[in-house]
Amino acid sequence: MREETEFRPKPMVDIGGKPVLWHIMKLYAHHQHTEFIILAGYKSEMIKEYFYNYLVNNLDLSMRLGDPGSARFHGSHDEFDWRVTVVDTGKDTPTGGRIWKAREHIGYEPFLCTYGDGVSNVDISALTSAHRANGKIATLTSTKPMGRFGVLEIDENSVVRDFKEKPQVADSVNIGFFVFAPEIFEYLSADSVLEEEPLDSLSQEGQLMSFQHEGFWQPMDTYREYQRLNELWQKGAAPWAVWGSSLA
Repeated sequence: MREETEFRPKPMVDIGGKPVLWHIMKLYAHHQHTEFIILAGYKSEMIKEYFYNYLVNNLDLSMRLGDPGSARFHGSHDEFDWRVTVVDTGKDTPTGGRIWKAREHIGYEPFLCTYGDGVSNVDISALTSAHRANGKIATLTSTKPMGRFGVLEIDENSVVRDFKEKPQVADSVNIGFFVFAPEIFEYLSADSVLEEEPLDSLSQEGQLMSFQHEGFWQPMDTYREYQRLNELWQKGAAPWAVWGSSLA
């Protein structure tokens, strides 16, 4: 992804002309979650500029060029009720540290949290319901991803008896889409990596639950994955676009 991320943060890489961050936020908004705290790091100013200029970039504009105060916007967009806070948590801050540094903005209440570099059609409403029902500190979303390579079944005579193109692997992986109780901050610090000691401690204490996702999930770690996601969007076949047509 270096060609795309050398000059912009990964969450700002486009899918169909919109940052992958926007696609993730649209999923949450579809499930009635419209208050966002973005834990920015590398080139955080680009994320701030994107949201600061959201009206300019998404609505028609009238103004007298000698009077900036005369600017008037026309029309509406589906994100009018979003409330977005961008927190510069530092370029090299690890994942747990980013959450820790935003604790004053989050407040002492349950919250949802995810990564900014992949898309999915996770049922956020079912996830939050599962978290409330299990009564634990943390719930993560897991899935069984497709393998990177095709698998061969070869007999003793070296004859290929079966070929499976990128079959689903047996083990589940963490894809993010967390729900945390406020007690999570007792496990975090400014230097903690969420996926290491915090989640390990929670699992050892029986305070970490899994919500199994059977649908679509695709991280955007390589240029090939970037191309695939854009192709799906352009074809109108983006499984993560649960809010409506991917070409709307």
